[in-house]
Amino acid sequence: MGREEYASAVSAVKAMESFLFTQSDMEQLINARTDAEFDSLVSAKATENKTLADVWEMLKSYAPDSRELEILLYRNDFHNLKAVLKAMISGREPENYFIEPSNVGIDVLKEAFRTKDSDILPDYMRETASEAYELLTGTLDGQLSDSLIDSSALRAMQKSAEEFGGDFMRKYAELITVFADMKTAYRCSRMGKSRAFLETALCGSTALDKESLIRASLGGTDNVISFLENTQYNESAHLLKENPAQFEKYSDDMITEFAETARMQAFGVEPLIAYYIAKEAEIKNLRIISVCRESGADIETITERLRKLYV
Repeated sequence: MGREEYASAVSAVKAMESFLFTQSDMEQLINARTDAEFDSLVSAKATENKTLADVWEMLKSYAPDSRELEILLYRNDFHNLKAVLKAMISGREPENYFIEPSNVGIDVLKEAFRTKDSDILPDYMRETASEAYELLTGTLDGQLSDSLIDSSALRAMQKSAEEFGGDFMRKYAELITVFADMKTAYRCSRMGKSRAFLETALCGSTALDKESLIRASLGGTDNVISFLENTQYNESAHLLKENPAQFEKYSDDMITEFAETARMQAFGVEPLIAYYIAKEAEIKNLRIISVCRESGADIETITERLRKLYV
């Protein structure tokens, strides 16, 4: 689709942005006195696009042939790959661990492993499926297999964004990779992981060089922080050590802040991508409030954990 062909889709998305939860809405939810009041406030704001699967179905109805949009779901696809592989090894059913929306159905993933035919999978995950199967069945090292799949998802996002995505998607893929690599490098350093493990677990990007991250991680956690403090992501480096939960929030907020750059565009797929990111953040916020209320967290704690809003 040409950029102008997205005009009707962009108009529809702009209209739906008015139904996104605002700061005032979130404050009302936090201060709801009862669960019934909380549920009533959520229902009053809800549209037909209540879940990410609903949002995805709507976006694809406007842009059914957009391969660029599908990059948004790569991480779900690779998560589901992990779920099916582990279920097969353990003799369990993977449905309870499956994430929607996804580009690849669970039956296709199950069939690929059952027949050992990765050719029925999309190009971006064929090689990873075969490698992960051989790795897990050969070593029974679930952590290493997970790390392979996770880093492969990031690599696939960057590769596809470079091949058929625009500048917006390329930057989005880079941001997702950077924050994942920062967290992985620090965690692996704290656990004393080897170079071989790091080679598998880290993806790398133009923003954060993989080899430099590996060397920093092998040098200890202080080395990782020192390395990151000399990058454009230095603001979040100290959070890795001092407050991992706040690092997650910072990462999510930076993604939402980036998505906002597409809000004023009248054409192109970018506003559709941004709307999906906005709904991801919204749904995460609703889950945070709900869980915090159940655990009896105070208003200050809940507010501190909430992600940046798109509106």
